[in-house]
Amino acid sequence: MDRYSRHIILSEIGQEGQNKITQAKVLVVGAGGLGCPVLQYLAAAGVGTLGIIDFDVVEESNLQRQILFGTSSLGKNKAIAAKQRLEDLNPTIKIKAYPETLTSENAIKLFGDYEIIVDGTDNFDTRYLINDAAVLTNKPVVYGAIYKFEGQVAVFNYQDSATYRCLFPNKPKANSIANCSEIGVLGVLPGIIGTMQANEVLKIIIEFKDVLAGKLFCFNAKTNQTATLNINKTKYKIEALVDSNPSNCKKRMKNISLEYALNLENVVFLDVREFHEQPKINIKNYLQIPLSQFSENMSKIDKNKNTVIMCQHGIRSLKVVEFLKQQNFNNCFNLEGGIVNYNFKIEETDDK
Repeated sequence: MDRYSRHIILSEIGQEGQNKITQAKVLVVGAGGLGCPVLQYLAAAGVGTLGIIDFDVVEESNLQRQILFGTSSLGKNKAIAAKQRLEDLNPTIKIKAYPETLTSENAIKLFGDYEIIVDGTDNFDTRYLINDAAVLTNKPVVYGAIYKFEGQVAVFNYQDSATYRCLFPNKPKANSIANCSEIGVLGVLPGIIGTMQANEVLKIIIEFKDVLAGKLFCFNAKTNQTATLNINKTKYKIEALVDSNPSNCKKRMKNISLEYALNLENVVFLDVREFHEQPKINIKNYLQIPLSQFSENMSKIDKNKNTVIMCQHGIRSLKVVEFLKQQNFNNCFNLEGGIVNYNFKIEETDDK
């Protein structure tokens, strides 16, 4: 009652509205300039389940606008770093971090676990993937975009409203539009636009009228000018998801540190060294399948779990990750640098 009292005393929200917020499930794609304020305000508001998906790591240039992170976050995965910060902000809600890329292989399953999708991305490939996956799973998308001093907010696919493809039917040519790293962005702008996205999410949850469905709100931070444009719904048939960005394959096959691995949910540590190799590992959720016996023991690997694959120096394990990706194991990670890089953190034992 104390935490959400300012919501509850609003006659338009009350206890019933706060209960809806507490029961809601929202997935935020991208924990960058837009994702950070969205996540911060939704966590503070008490959204019961928050999902965060982002493969990227925090860099110093992010700190100018990505307000969930600090100097201590540098080098950490954004989804995991955001989860740690948000758990301090509100320990009463459930926060799930997905330190991976959104792809045609995982989008449908992920979207199925949530009620509302927030687009906090910065590239067209992922925006179209979000739109198409949302249409196929019938999920509303709260969209935000920024460019230098200008921002946009809209709600797509809500109660049969227009989708992103109704506004932009086709992707622009590669490299035809510059991103923030190339042209810059006013630091407060993603905060303004991201907070407006969070506002639209809460309006959907509480079932307010006047959601920005079928509308595009435009804001200029330099002039304070605003405009709201209507978006006509068009017919566009989506039958399947396609990853048009081949670099996604490389991103999904990324290295992660032990620190990130220990923060993964539903994780198994798979050691592909031979049984005689030292040091022996004593860690929770440990599985050993020597590379020489790998083919006949693949059935022991659960595709639904995050699998962190380890070897002495991270070379054999990377090859195993590549092989498993070809076998449609999508939640595989390579322990960066191998076990020798972390042997001071892992307890040694004489047992296998």
